[in-house]
Amino acid sequence: MDPTHLFELVIGMFVAIIALHYAAHRLGLPPSVALLAGGALLAFVPGLPTIEVDPALVLVIFLPPLLMDGAWFIALGPLRRHMIGIASLAIGAVFFTCAVVAVVTHLLFPSLPWAACAALGAIVSPPDAVSARAVLQRVKLPRRLQILLEGESLFNDASGLVLFRFAIAAGVTGVFSTVDAMGSFFVLAVGGALVGIAIGMAWVLLVRRLGDEYLIIAATALLSWVSYLLGEFIHVSGVIATVTTGLIAGWHQHTAFSAATRMRGTSFWTVLVFLMEAAVFILIGLSLRGVVERGGGFSVVIADLGWPILVILLALTVARFAWVFGSDLAIRLCNMLGIKRYTPIGAGGATVLSWAGVRGVVTLALALSVPESFPGRDFILVTSFAIILGTVLLQGTTLGRVIAWARLSEPESDKARLTMSQAEAAMAQAQFVTCKTGLTIAKANSSIRNCWTNINEEPCRSSIMPNAPSTIRPCSTPISTSFSRRSRRDGVNSSGFTAPVRSTTRRYTSWNGTSTSRS
Repeated sequence: MDPTHLFELVIGMFVAIIALHYAAHRLGLPPSVALLAGGALLAFVPGLPTIEVDPALVLVIFLPPLLMDGAWFIALGPLRRHMIGIASLAIGAVFFTCAVVAVVTHLLFPSLPWAACAALGAIVSPPDAVSARAVLQRVKLPRRLQILLEGESLFNDASGLVLFRFAIAAGVTGVFSTVDAMGSFFVLAVGGALVGIAIGMAWVLLVRRLGDEYLIIAATALLSWVSYLLGEFIHVSGVIATVTTGLIAGWHQHTAFSAATRMRGTSFWTVLVFLMEAAVFILIGLSLRGVVERGGGFSVVIADLGWPILVILLALTVARFAWVFGSDLAIRLCNMLGIKRYTPIGAGGATVLSWAGVRGVVTLALALSVPESFPGRDFILVTSFAIILGTVLLQGTTLGRVIAWARLSEPESDKARLTMSQAEAAMAQAQFVTCKTGLTIAKANSSIRNCWTNINEEPCRSSIMPNAPSTIRPCSTPISTSFSRRSRRDGVNSSGFTAPVRSTTRRYTSWNGTSTSRS
């Protein structure tokens, strides 16, 4: 294809992204559904060339920055508290789903080798990080479920990639070893984590010495690809390396960046991630034409593979339900035995968690990377694409209704505390009332501490000063507010008390710009 023509197609794709996103907003549809459906329709427009997606290139371009974005903003405190549940979904559920799909596929097609059945199971077993983000952005979930789904989407790709590699190797060589697979997974995960730590710490040292906003933003934008490519180059998990780097960089962002740099960088990064997420779904849709042609046309695919694909999709969904409900039942049994470290999420939460397993770009890229000579390649490719369409169009569009039906409630222990802006407003009001009414410093600090642990904004304000004007703010910061790591630890929507009031003499500015001093 002529390079100029290719560039025109890329520009046209981004124009289509804007139009489809706007149409989804007007129609009340999830953008991922509109983009995937729109891409599928565009694939059959006369005159357009067949889009051939290079699977390795798709993974390298799209996966690292989207994983980095998820790791950068995830709350470390809840992530650490729920790591057992996340590991259960990212490793246990992926392995279990892979086994179920392999067994069902072999029952449907006894002539298909076990290696090919396992390869299909490995391809479709991990829910996709990009698809999960697209779905979660439009729904409101209790904090625990949100963390479980976000954490799962960060780590499950590594499990799926390991299973896929061993299934392909077994299909080519005819040899498979469970012990070797588990050992390889451990080496890949630990090696990827070490690479991510090294890259993350090197980034922290680098950005503190660059001194230029645009150099810092550029270095940060390249960070995900550097970590991923280095991990893959030394044959460890690039996924784990990228996620680890993102966690470290997100932890240090408030100390490594100035406020202006963080604002500019966040604006740039948000637009970049938006375009990449949208491009992933429209590329999946544009790939439909090639997949259908490989399968022999729509009529052949529906007549020969329609029923088996539906059965495999049902088995995939049931396997996830079985794992999630089984895990919740195990937690209940532990509670009955006196082990009450973890709280069950309940039937409603388990239903939502099970229904949120949407597949996407990783499934497509793995399916396209199956060798040409591999047994059952066309069946694997068509089935993988059908599962992407089924999960995005069905689960993606109905997840909001499932959440409403489940009537989820959030335990007090999982609820977020004050946002940063609410906490700062509460502190400013406490300082003002100290200066205005002569309230003792001890009482002021006590009021501030109560605000840090209060959940709602209005009761917090009224407990300090019922009629305090919200337009009054301090001109200088009288409290040592080392928010970065405390707020990063507890999440975006929480903070912690750090230090008492240092002085009772401060200048305040009202809404009209006049300044006064109080003692």
